[in-house]
Amino acid sequence: MLPGGPVSADRIDTETAHSARIYDYIIGGKDHYPADREAGDAMVREWPALPVHMRANRDFMNRAVRFLAAEAGIRQFLDIGTGIPTSPNIHEIAQSVAPEARVVYVDNDPLVLALSKGLMSGTAEGRTAYVEGDMRDPAAILDAPAFRETLDLGQPVALTVIAIVHFMLDEHDAVGIVRRLLEPLPAGSYLAMTIGTAEFAPDEVGRVAREYAARGMPMRLRTRAEAGEFFTGLDHVAPGIVQVHKWRPDGTDPEVIRDEDIAMYGALARKAG
Repeated sequence: MLPGGPVSADRIDTETAHSARIYDYIIGGKDHYPADREAGDAMVREWPALPVHMRANRDFMNRAVRFLAAEAGIRQFLDIGTGIPTSPNIHEIAQSVAPEARVVYVDNDPLVLALSKGLMSGTAEGRTAYVEGDMRDPAAILDAPAFRETLDLGQPVALTVIAIVHFMLDEHDAVGIVRRLLEPLPAGSYLAMTIGTAEFAPDEVGRVAREYAARGMPMRLRTRAEAGEFFTGLDHVAPGIVQVHKWRPDGTDPEVIRDEDIAMYGALARKAG
């Protein structure tokens, strides 16, 4: 979703690398352009573990959504910074558990908008909707008709913010934005996040961050303590804030993942009554 602002779908800039398309390329997707592939290749040269790291982030999201639907009983999801549709998407996971689940996707990348039909193919019992919006304007997201028509704020909602806030600098006030998104959600709602860090491979991750910055995508990587600020006042789901591959692993990943190959914290927490 970040960086950049809302742009119409007919203004996709294929000459400039974009964070969502770089991610799509590195995890093996198909919706990217030469500039994205050049950027992705340069980043992987700097840190060969980058694909492992990105897949682990995606796997965390899948496990977190399944937990929310199957164990926490959540039937409504608000996904901020959706990115390019990659199956399984959140609605596919949630509706495989609860066909009546509802999902609102939010992004400001015109390519995501162009591909958003893939996010709308949910179950007949459930509902999915797409909001073209910028995380830096929470009020516009929360006031969007598609949000209001799809989600019932009388019932708990899971807010998912996956691999986004490392593109938000201090002046963006990422913690404040997440709190404003959580504010109207009722007690029993959840926050699921992944948060970029350089604590486990500072040199390698630092070089990747410089590659992003050189392409107009500066990053703000956070310590574990700084990651914890997003969850102030919420009740953590065990095991709390950990590297994404350590959050409730399900044993299905054939890769042996080293801590130094992961630069993302993940956590899930509940809004108390």
